[in-house]
Amino acid sequence: MEQQLRRRHWPLYGIRIRTPRLELSLPGLGLLDDLASVAADGVHDAAKMPFTVPWTDVAPEERGRATFLHVLRTVAEWRPESWTLSLAVTRDGKAVGRQDVSGTDFGVTREAETGSWLGLAHQGQGIGTEMRAAVLHFVFDRLGADTVTSAAMTDNARSLAVSRKLGYVPDGVQVAAVRGQARTLQRLRLDRAGWEAHRTVPVEVVGWTQECQALFGA
Repeated sequence: MEQQLRRRHWPLYGIRIRTPRLELSLPGLGLLDDLASVAADGVHDAAKMPFTVPWTDVAPEERGRATFLHVLRTVAEWRPESWTLSLAVTRDGKAVGRQDVSGTDFGVTREAETGSWLGLAHQGQGIGTEMRAAVLHFVFDRLGADTVTSAAMTDNARSLAVSRKLGYVPDGVQVAAVRGQARTLQRLRLDRAGWEAHRTVPVEVVGWTQECQALFGA
C-alpha cells in the first residue's frame, strides 16, 4: 500500500531503468537505507578526492546519513524548472551506487547533467559505464534532451574513460577549490548524435507516464 501511495502522488517512484545487469530507480526508504550503507562503506581512496564538494570527508555513519538525507532532499525540493533525479543502482537486487541526472530550465535548454558514485566493492567491473549508459538512454530517449554534460577531475582516469567510451567530447576546463586547494576539472559534453553513435548497452525503461514527463518540464 505504501508503494502504491508513493507512485500515486510521486509517479517517479514507479520508473525502472534496466540494463542486462542493473536496475536504476528512485529508492524507497528500504533501498535508500541500503544505499546509504554502501556510501558509509566507502566510495573512493581516502587519499584522493574526486568530488568538488568533499561530502565523503566525514565518519562513515555521517556519510551514510548525508546520503540518505540528500536523496530525500532531491524529492522534497523538486521543481519542473530545477530538478535532480537521484537513482539508486542495484545489481542482483543489492545497492551498488548512485546515478544522478539534473536539469535547470530543461524545457528551454534541453540540457541535463550527470553525476555518480559507486561503492568501492563494486568498482572495476564495468558497472560505472553501464549505469551511465542507462541514464543517458533515459535522458535522450524519454526526456528528449539535446545535450548532456558531465565533469571529472583531470586525474580521475576511470571517470574520464567512461565518458570517452560513451561518446562525450571535451568541453573546456574549470578550476575549483577542493580541500583548500585548486583542482582542475575536465568538462565534457555529449550530443544526441554522439550518444546514438556510441550506444552499445541495451536499456529498457518501464513506469514512464505523461505525469512523469510533466514533472521534468519536458
